[in-house]
Order: sequence, then structure tokens, then C-alpha cells
Amino acid sequence: MKRTGFLYDDRFLLHKTGPYHPEVPERLTAVFQGIEESGLLDKLIRITASPADMKWILAVHAADYVKRFEAACRANKQMFESPDNQMCADTFEVARLAVGGILETARRLMAGELDNAFCAVRPPGHHAEANQAMGFCYFNNVAVAARYLQQEWGLRRIGIVDYDVHHGNGTQHIFEEDAGIYYYSIHQHPTFAYPGSGREFEYGRGAGYGFTKNSPVLPGLGDEDWKRLVERDLFPAFEGFKPEFILVSAGFDAHRDDDMSDIKLSTECYSWIMHKLVEMANTYTEGRLISVLEGGYSLRRLPELARNHVEILLNG
Repeated sequence: MKRTGFLYDDRFLLHKTGPYHPEVPERLTAVFQGIEESGLLDKLIRITASPADMKWILAVHAADYVKRFEAACRANKQMFESPDNQMCADTFEVARLAVGGILETARRLMAGELDNAFCAVRPPGHHAEANQAMGFCYFNNVAVAARYLQQEWGLRRIGIVDYDVHHGNGTQHIFEEDAGIYYYSIHQHPTFAYPGSGREFEYGRGAGYGFTKNSPVLPGLGDEDWKRLVERDLFPAFEGFKPEFILVSAGFDAHRDDDMSDIKLSTECYSWIMHKLVEMANTYTEGRLISVLEGGYSLRRLPELARNHVEILLNG
């Protein structure tokens, strides 16, 4: 059994998004419930969150953007830059806490204290651009973790796999000129296809050209097409890149019971992709993998999806 870390903090529930918003605290409650009721919690190594050192957030996000975000929260604004981004006075500190918890998780993996980990955090992050909040996201959690691994630990090849049903535009744009980060995303496109990016012809730019790969999936498709594209695009990409660490933007909103998309994945397909990612981590990174919660809005399905996800990490 692997030494699997689990980042969860009740303070993540303090980020309030108001009525009728899909990104609600109950998402995290459902994730925790699925893990606790399955008896897995006692097998996990709990990780305590503390606020991220601002230097790591500023390694990804523009200082002016961070100031605007903090000022909006201090003023108790209910929205930041877009109607999608509903928030409250606590949102800035919760977002900083989520990043800090993920960085502590990464530190513990690199120090050899953990083998892999699941970070059940909110707000999510993969839509957040360097200078703009988007799609419920304020700080790009996975991007900050990748920069931390590069700059603090000297890693030269970090693989990011984003299987949220929406394209992680922020993560792609932040690293599109960086040959040390391979960004792979599989997502729905078009229709419901927020934010509209993530086409097959987007390969990165400059020194990073060839280190971005997108697998758009048409609405209405399901398990077999999803698996075929992952096998066609991701497997050979990482075989060539040979990452030293894998970060996963784990979105569960492509499930057939999730109203946020028209993709029809089964619970089994989510288990399949996680098995494959763990296999790749065992092959290339000595097992080092951190998955970070992004989307997933079916409160009925999140408990079983989180349970299976963690069980696969534990079994290695």
C-alpha cells in the first residue's frame, strides 16, 4: 500500500458562492463523505493546510491581479471580474490556503514522506490566468505547484494531465512557452465547451512548442472515445517526455450524471484513467503524483468517484 497523502481542510468550506452557483461547499463535503464512509480515511496521511508564501503565487500570477483580488475580498464584493466568479470576504484567504496546502503536499512528496496524494481543495484553479480570474478559479493551484517544483526542487520535466471536462485555459497559457512543462488536456469541445480554447492545433509557442497537447471530445461521446484519445495522445506524449513528476487536474464533471457537460463517462472510466496515470507515475516518476480537485458537480456521484480515486492511489 502506498503512503498516500490527503489534503482537506474545513476552512475550504468558508468560500461561499451564493445561491444557484454550482461550485458550492457541499462538493467538498461529498468528497470527504465518500472517503470517510468507505473506511479509507484512516489509511491516508492527513495534510494540514497553511497559507501559501506569496512569492509562490507571484511566481505565476501578476502582482496587480493579486492586489485586485485581495482588495475585492476586503471590500466584501460578491463577484470578481465575471458573474462566474461569485465569492465572499473569505475567498482570498481560502484560495491562498488551498495553494499553501498543495505546496506542502508537494514538499512532502519531494522529501520522501509521501508517495502520492489527493488534494481536495476549493476554489478550483485551472481556468485562472496569470492576470485574470475565470470559471470559478482565482489562483491556478496546479500551475503554482508546478512552478514550485521547478524553482524549489529543480525539476526539469513536469507532466500535467487535466481531465476536467472543461479545458484548463489558464494552465495551458501559463506554460505554453515552457519546454519543462508538458500540458495535456482532454475535454469537451464544442457546446458547453467553456472557455472555448483547447483545440487540437494548439501546441504551445516558442521554446514550448510541442509541449502542449489537447484531445477535444465531441458532445454525446463516452467511455470508448475518451479512452481511445487518451491512448492515442497522452501515452506516447509522456513516453517521449518522461516526466519527473505528474500533477493531475482532476475534474469529475464529464460523468454522465453531471449536468455541467454533455460527455457521458461512466464511473468505471474515471477509475480506468486514474489507473493509467498511476501506472505512468510508477514508470516515469518513481510514483510521484499529486491530483488536485477541479470540477465535478454531481453531489450524488462525487462520493463514489472520490472513494475510487483515493483507493487507486493507495493501491499504487
